[in-house]
Amino acid sequence: MGTNAGLKRISNGEHGEKYKDLLYIRRKYIDKDNLRNAIAEIVNAILRNKMTDIWGEGTTSCASDSKKFGAWDQNLMTEWHIRYRGVMIYWHAAKHSTCIYSQLKSCSSSEVASMIEGVLKHCTSMEVEKNYVDSHGQSEVAFAFCHLLGFQLMPRLKAIHSQKLYRPDSGMSDAFPNLQPILTRPINWEIDSSAI
Repeated sequence: MGTNAGLKRISNGEHGEKYKDLLYIRRKYIDKDNLRNAIAEIVNAILRNKMTDIWGEGTTSCASDSKKFGAWDQNLMTEWHIRYRGVMIYWHAAKHSTCIYSQLKSCSSSEVASMIEGVLKHCTSMEVEKNYVDSHGQSEVAFAFCHLLGFQLMPRLKAIHSQKLYRPDSGMSDAFPNLQPILTRPINWEIDSSAI
């Protein structure tokens, strides 16, 4: 599985295993769930045994992002996008360490959904308290679900200098000196949400 060489080429090796035996093992024991469990075992062993002088202390944060891979046109997941053709692999990586979750996704699917899925389904012993994403991995809905699910969304906001944020209350014009260029009026907490 790791070499992507194929069972016929592997069966030609000097180990005495026949192609039919390898094919039987793959059909009988190797499926998505077993692969996910095997990956979780390896990641847990890495997290338990990593050298802190090299990798740092144990962490409760990860970063997630996608990477484009070219794919055959006949692949059901392949999509044409204005910037690329193919599929995306969405990764969750522990800080300074290893990938704790990955998933295949189409180019047009939501990165927010992939980010949340990875935090919830990573199957390792790591407890994720913070997840760092780029601009595509965040939205108001993402912040809401992350809060409800008990972890913090930590986005890198693209073009934050051109954004406008509201002050939490009136009379706080000097409360956030580093945010002055992007702060505007106070939030109107009395707005009736049914009128929106």
